Amino acid sequence: MRFGDILATSLLAATAAARSVKAPRPEQLPVKQEEERFLVEFEHGRTKWITEEQKWEFKRAGINFMDITDHPDLGLLNSLSLSPSKPKVTFPPHPTHNATVHPLLETLSASNIRANLEKLTSFYTRYFRSHYGAESSAWLYSRVTSTIANSTHSRSTNASARTFPHKWGQSSIVATIPGRTNKTIVVGAHQDSINLFLPSVLAAPGADDDGSGTVTILEAFRALLEHEAIANGSAPNTIEFHWYSAEEGGLLGSQDIFSAYEKAGRDVKAMLQQDMTGYVQGTLAAGKPEAVGVITDYVDAGLTAFIKTLIGEYCDVGYVETKCGYACSDHASASKAGYPSAFVIESEFGDSDKKIHTTQDVIAELSFEHMIQHARMTVGYAVELAMAEF
Repeated sequence: MRFGDILATSLLAATAAARSVKAPRPEQLPVKQEEERFLVEFEHGRTKWITEEQKWEFKRAGINFMDITDHPDLGLLNSLSLSPSKPKVTFPPHPTHNATVHPLLETLSASNIRANLEKLTSFYTRYFRSHYGAESSAWLYSRVTSTIANSTHSRSTNASARTFPHKWGQSSIVATIPGRTNKTIVVGAHQDSINLFLPSVLAAPGADDDGSGTVTILEAFRALLEHEAIANGSAPNTIEFHWYSAEEGGLLGSQDIFSAYEKAGRDVKAMLQQDMTGYVQGTLAAGKPEAVGVITDYVDAGLTAFIKTLIGEYCDVGYVETKCGYACSDHASASKAGYPSAFVIESEFGDSDKKIHTTQDVIAELSFEHMIQHARMTVGYAVELAMAEF
């Protein structure tokens, strides 16, 4: 057969074969995968489905939100269980355990806080979806457990620590100093950091946000364990320290925890959040005196009033009232779950650290003596409410 005849025959065969193949039905065509979306709440009842990149756009614009995708009904159980006859939690009018607290304040160490923060900020980032976030959480858990093991009353204490796993990999951490009852006093900070420009790529040392709060409450936890009666479980109420994962993603870790507590019927009497405790340069540059910022919006008024008395009794600086808006930190998860919460920050909100969420949120910008002031208040809060009769 000539080459031309061969070519003609091949073309005819190919044409016939092509005609015998049916066109794919629409459902057989590759489907473009849609970007994952999350239900966020900007204030009570105002929600919107957005992408993760849109989350970061809102945060860059200074717009707070809770990602309620997994917990749209947080607080519903507690709201249904409330009755007019159930009394609201009331707090002491002023501190009464000064003799117990003041000796513990003398044990607080700025060098301990610095050493812990230097290690915490050595991780490239603590972004909750990264392996660095998981590694930093593992280090923090080991640091909490070693704090218990190395405490003066380690042989007799009932204090313990556990991880609280989440689906994104970085665990939250819960340390418990049991009391005689399950009435619980919570101290919180968030351990994750973020670089809002490229969270998965760029460094996020997060020294102030919220490395400062993380190590501040760790030092307060260490000091509390030096009190024999508290360490051994003789206080009326239980104390818990929480280091939340994924606050930057929309209060994700704290929502997981307080949703679990709500479902379990946990009796949380108070929750105090410490988010950013080390930056005072903005305050001083504005010609204002160094002070602890006490958040007054979206918090429990009674607990907040009590926090002010603690600052007056146990801190060497005063306080300034300030606001931060809806869902500005993890105390919002506790509040939504139906638990009284309060939030303190390093300064008036407008004078707080402007370098957070960048590579420039570093230790050099911070005051460890100011972190000590927050630690002093934290110790006072924990002792006073652990001993309170609710």
